[in-house]
Amino acid sequence: MSNAPQQQAILVLEDGSVHYGKAFGTIGTTTGELCFNTGMTGYQEVFTDPSYYGQVIIMTSVHVGNYGVKDEDIESSSVKVRGIVSRNLEEQFSRRLAQGSLDEYLKANNIVAIDGVDTRALTAKVRKEGAMNCIISSAISDITELKAILKEVPSMGGLELASKVSTEAPYELGDPNSDIRIAVLDYGVKQHILHCMVDRGAYVRVHPASAKLADLKTFNPDGYFISNGPGDPAAMPYAIQTVKDVIAENKPTFGICLGHQLLALANGIPTFKMHHGHRGLNHPVKNLQTGKCEITTQNHGFGVDPEAVKNAAHIEITHVNLNDHSIEGIRVKDKPAFSVQYHPESTPGPHDSRYLFDDFLSMIKKSKN
Repeated sequence: MSNAPQQQAILVLEDGSVHYGKAFGTIGTTTGELCFNTGMTGYQEVFTDPSYYGQVIIMTSVHVGNYGVKDEDIESSSVKVRGIVSRNLEEQFSRRLAQGSLDEYLKANNIVAIDGVDTRALTAKVRKEGAMNCIISSAISDITELKAILKEVPSMGGLELASKVSTEAPYELGDPNSDIRIAVLDYGVKQHILHCMVDRGAYVRVHPASAKLADLKTFNPDGYFISNGPGDPAAMPYAIQTVKDVIAENKPTFGICLGHQLLALANGIPTFKMHHGHRGLNHPVKNLQTGKCEITTQNHGFGVDPEAVKNAAHIEITHVNLNDHSIEGIRVKDKPAFSVQYHPESTPGPHDSRYLFDDFLSMIKKSKN
């Protein structure tokens, strides 16, 4: 950090608890659902992940910002988290290839952050009591005023947020002459997910969240991809209907995270808001088809109802979480459609699960033949 004294910042939680720290990033006030990420690296990818829209993120790694920021590490065009809580947010950085400091980056993206908080205690509170709304301010010191603002913040349950982070107009990536064409439903897609398909030879068109099947078919796709994204999947009836229509096309379809939940909902399987969600780079998942374990990257606060999945005769469970046995992957038995709850593109994180993109492309090739 620089030698200049930092301005005070205040974090107030929905349960009434108050935490004091130092201001970092933009001076101001922000609100959102408080959650935590256990990753040791990849903070810039986390901050730019559209799935975090509407959330304030506790970074459990002790030092954040220590290797600066770089354009290649982004997952979208801007920072998507609403605020950041950390033990040590670093202004100085060691990476020679970095293009600037985290503090400069957060200020450029108008992000309010608080530094110097006991994140271990705060994370333990969220693990015990569950995700809750919070407010961070470096501009208001009146606790009563902060609590009044916080009372007006809506719960994440029931919020439709995908349309707020989706592209406004279709765009293409990859080689237009490719013989594999994939239509992407963008509910908050990460850039490296798209790269994982393009790097395997696919030509993709990314469509807005509001796109209908008729819009997707103008691309003449060989397969469909349902993206990750923020908010409550049950609050997206428009997307559930589109996914139903896509499945009926009987073409290879792959969903990740929110896309996994939408695939479940399109098959009559409900979703639910988790106690505190899964967010980090080290979640063990078992592939029930191969018997192998994968160390996965995860970011989700909603899940697929496990009992409903087990009772659905037309759905096969393909992956389960080894920590809490939650549903991490499903396959529609009579359709070429499958999904996973975690993030196989794994930026950041281990690359154990990138085979899923290979499986998806193989499905498309077999379908075309």
